[in-house]
Amino acid sequence: MKAVIPAAGFGTRFLPFTKSVPKELIPIVDKPVIQYVVEEAVESGIDDILIIISSGKESICQHFNPQFELEQRLESSGKTQLLSELRAIGKGARIQYVYQQELDGLGGALRYAKTFAAGEPVAVLLGDNVTSGERPVLSELLDVFREKHASVVAVEEVPHEKVHKYGVIDGTTADNYVYQLRGLVEKPDPAAAPSSLVIASRYVFTPEIFEELDRTPRGKNNEIQVTDAMRQLLKRQEMYAVKIRGRRHDAGDKLSFLLTTLDFALKRPEYRDALLSFFRTRLP
Repeated sequence: MKAVIPAAGFGTRFLPFTKSVPKELIPIVDKPVIQYVVEEAVESGIDDILIIISSGKESICQHFNPQFELEQRLESSGKTQLLSELRAIGKGARIQYVYQQELDGLGGALRYAKTFAAGEPVAVLLGDNVTSGERPVLSELLDVFREKHASVVAVEEVPHEKVHKYGVIDGTTADNYVYQLRGLVEKPDPAAAPSSLVIASRYVFTPEIFEELDRTPRGKNNEIQVTDAMRQLLKRQEMYAVKIRGRRHDAGDKLSFLLTTLDFALKRPEYRDALLSFFRTRLP
């Protein structure tokens, strides 16, 4: 299995910061968002990764490249813990990069992965979304993919009035967490939405997805919508959704990013007590 991480978007919701820094390098506590994403792929057993970037995002490549001079300085100064953390960045992964020449949506980005996939199934992890839980969300999808031999998408339940922000599934439940899809709708009006289960930034596709992407016209926002390609693939193949047991954190949204940072920081023993004390003194 190979993994693709689309990371070419402008990150306009975080301007002016993202004018010079990719949103995927925004830190959650002390680790960039995209490093969590790569680690999720590796922890799920995938070590062959393609990151799709755009011009000006070369710092993503630099983050995963070794910095021998810095390593030598840390070693000579006895900062072994920092040295270990630095050497762990991207460990266990073979990472390649490709430029998305035109920013025409997630579907447009995935078309650049066709050669990389080489006719094999591929996992897709959005580069600005982090997940947490007892086990990686991607590994949950891979279990179902291996059982069903069909494309699988992660879903989560949201308040019904918010479904217009997402791709929404229509499906029948096979058990408490797995749904066989009947259809998908991109950003529907809540009154017409088939469910409150929305696509949650993780996918595993059979290789036929690339055929559908090649013939998918531009849709909403004049972009190639991966949901449109999935809808066409569903006419040819079964497709499933997994309601994730863990949590998805959208680091591309300001409020969600702040809440995610607090959530992750509270899990760190060195910060937890200080943060709780801070909020006790600030909150009425």
